[in-house]
Amino acid sequence: MSATATATTAPSPARRRLARQLPGWLKAAVAATGLLVLMPLVALIGIAAEGDAEIWPHLIANVLPSSLRDTLALLTGVALVAGSMGITTAWLVTAHRFPGRDMLVWLLPLPLAVPTYITAYIYVEVFDAAGLVQMALRDATGWSRADYWFPEIRSLSGCILVMSAVLYPYVYIAARTMFLTQSASMMEVARTLGAGRFKLFRVIAIPLARPALAVGLSLALLEALNDIGASEYLGVRTLTVSVFTTWLNRGSLAGAAQIACVMLAFVIALILIERYGRRDRRYALSTKRPRVAQPVPLSGGRGWFAAVLCVMPVILGFFLPATFLLRETLRGGLVRQLDTTFLAHLTTTIGLSTVATLAALALAILLVSASRLTKIALTRSALFVAGLGYAVPGTVLAIGLMTPLIAFDNMVGTIWRNLTGQRIGLLLMGAAGGIILAYVIRFLPIATGALSAGFERVSPGLEDAARTLGANRRELIRRVQVPLLRPALASAALLVFVDCIKELPATLLLRPLNTETLATLVYGHAARGAFEDGSLAALVIVLVGLLPVIQLTRSAESRRKAAGTASP
Repeated sequence: MSATATATTAPSPARRRLARQLPGWLKAAVAATGLLVLMPLVALIGIAAEGDAEIWPHLIANVLPSSLRDTLALLTGVALVAGSMGITTAWLVTAHRFPGRDMLVWLLPLPLAVPTYITAYIYVEVFDAAGLVQMALRDATGWSRADYWFPEIRSLSGCILVMSAVLYPYVYIAARTMFLTQSASMMEVARTLGAGRFKLFRVIAIPLARPALAVGLSLALLEALNDIGASEYLGVRTLTVSVFTTWLNRGSLAGAAQIACVMLAFVIALILIERYGRRDRRYALSTKRPRVAQPVPLSGGRGWFAAVLCVMPVILGFFLPATFLLRETLRGGLVRQLDTTFLAHLTTTIGLSTVATLAALALAILLVSASRLTKIALTRSALFVAGLGYAVPGTVLAIGLMTPLIAFDNMVGTIWRNLTGQRIGLLLMGAAGGIILAYVIRFLPIATGALSAGFERVSPGLEDAARTLGANRRELIRRVQVPLLRPALASAALLVFVDCIKELPATLLLRPLNTETLATLVYGHAARGAFEDGSLAALVIVLVGLLPVIQLTRSAESRRKAAGTASP
């Protein structure tokens, strides 16, 4: 980012007039959007406060110690392993040239297409005592299970490996973006002073990329904290799993809410750590485009070693899960599952994701457009609050939504019964409205982020010119802003849609009876010990998830080449 990109330009007279004329309905809509995001958090605290006083001592004595220990250990392990994988691979493909490097630039982000819970199910099928690898080992050697040692995949270390293999691209993408923009002159001066490659990496590249690394690591850790399928299946009792079991298995919503409040403390801590990591971001900025360092060739064994280091995360995070799913689908004849029942689940998944995506885009356009028109405290606060949604784990969001949704359904039911004498049933909770609302709140930050980035590429002069020529607010949004934002809208829609399809915790907790999505279908098969029967649904999720990953990689490479950072 350059200094000119962040400079504040004085608003034109047309823009100031438009800001003063911001209508009351738009201000009310912006405020309502912010309150929508805050509603489940406020309700969560209320549920926790109203719980039985005896619940909290029981949680402190029997639930929280092990849950906190496992959660801290998991997050620490993911930070170390995923961070190391992401930083190392990003540095190798950016600063060096070796066999397969150009292809690996495209392959390394692919694990983002595979949800953590699907990877966990597959790793158990492949590496568990009754899995493919150990069965093949026993068949080849004649050993029994007691004759050899094999790492236990259903363990904390196994969970760290699974999550790191899937989540390292968050760190990789952020780190590579920063490595690409670092000035060649600093590297050359350091080499002149006798610094070797490792010292360049440790002393110059890593400190300059610290803001991006903080963002990437925080996203990876938030995803790890949100996970429920992988942790539960691999036997790691995180706070998320404790919330789930306390609510559904023990029937204590208040106890689950109290544990969820502890999870919120983790979320706040991660956000503070991310901001602390970006506190010196000015050191990574430049007032003019720097000359970018060119990749250094690695020949012989060093080049092949670098290639292997970069290939292994791709194999662990993408090719192994994708190959297993394809194999099980073809070998088991699971294509026959494409019956009316499976198509109904697929239709439900697509329908819920589509409605949530459209709603999130509509709210994002509202928030970003209002913020573009005027920088008053209301719009800034609403954008900030909307950004909290992605940081809130799905289980926490589900519990926070439960009380207000039921209260709304009861209020509407009472009014309808008084007017007609008939019962209307549950409108939101009974018709998957809770799932859609959870999707919108959780993934609204993705849409607002994409549209805000798109607005940064739109010259304010175009809007000022349209306003000077007599365009009102609706015409300005419909005829100027939306057409210019079509690429950003398409990217935002794709990202939100795929994240909705993959979301498991909120869907699992808020779905009505007899409602299945592809994610809950896969979870159900795995919970019954027959994950291979859900391979087709898992394969569809992975294939759909590939679309935004490929699009993001293509966009990043296009921007890199347009900026003149392409390597020779």
